[in-house]
Formats: sequence, C-alpha cells, structure tokens
Amino acid sequence: MATDSFEKDGGRQFYTRRSLSGRKILYFLIGLVAVIAIIYGLMAYTPLGDMVKERMAGQERAQGGLADAGSPMKSATDRPEVTVFMDLPDMLVNLRSDDPRPSFLKLSVSLELDSAEDKTVVMRVLPRVVDTFQVYLRELRSEQLQGASGLLRLREELLGRINAAVSPVQVRDVLFREMLVQ
Repeated sequence: MATDSFEKDGGRQFYTRRSLSGRKILYFLIGLVAVIAIIYGLMAYTPLGDMVKERMAGQERAQGGLADAGSPMKSATDRPEVTVFMDLPDMLVNLRSDDPRPSFLKLSVSLELDSAEDKTVVMRVLPRVVDTFQVYLRELRSEQLQGASGLLRLREELLGRINAAVSPVQVRDVLFREMLVQ
C-alpha cells in the first residue's frame, strides 16, 4: 500500500512513491490479531458460537457429510414410524383492511405429530394454540395470502408459533385442509 505523490524541483515535477513504514505494518498486524482474538472469544464463550456450530452441523448433514451420533439435532430424513394427524377447529377471522368493506379468512388446519402422546399434549393446550393463531391471523391482510409464496409464509409462521405454544412437543408440519379468503 504505497502512496503516490508529486514533488516540485525547480518547475519540474517528479513522481515519487512512498512505501509503508514498518510501524504502520505493525499496527495493522496488531489490529488484525485483535479482531481475530475478539471473534474467537465470541465464538468460544458466548451462545453465538453454539448457534454457529449447530448451523454448521446442520449444513454438513444437508450436504451428506457425517455428523457425530450424539448430536441433539435431527435431520429432515429422520421420520418416525407412526405419524399422527390432528385436526384443529375451523377458524373464521376478520382480516386487517383499509377498505370499509371487511374481508374474512376461513381456515381449516391439520397438524402432523410424531405420536399419540404428542396429540394429548396439544389437546391440553389447544386454547393457547387457537389464541396464538387468531392473534396472528387477524393482523394479516388479504394481499399477504395471495399466491404460493403467501401460503408458504403463512405455513412457516403458523408452524413456528405452534411449536412455541406446545414447547416440549415438536409439530412436524401444518397442513391446510381448507382456506378461503373473502
């Protein structure tokens, strides 16, 4: 990283090139080592490092690499032998709208669970699940539900919310039986 300059000598200009001094190089190297040490400290001693390690292990599994057998994360191909489906009650919600004419969403949803025991746990907290869905659905606009991308976003959001509501149980998927926007 040399700097360029022009010097005047009796009306003529000479092009000179200045090189970096040893002190500037030393400061740069010390700064670089400090940044690397801070990143290592963050990765080793904070939850951020654990999160990065989990994501790296997940990417390794997705690419077909071998992961350690004691890992708590399950891959997408680990499916239980028995799959249980649970139908939630039909929901009819008023969507958010700027028009004076109201718009409604009628939604019928099924949940994919791992076992019948999970179904009983979800049944016990069903009012919480319905409330979570209702609160989220009432904030949606009809434009957000249009197209395949709208349905995919809705499915991902509902799956995340239901997994938070039935915390020890893991819901595999949210399946739409009926969806009507009016």
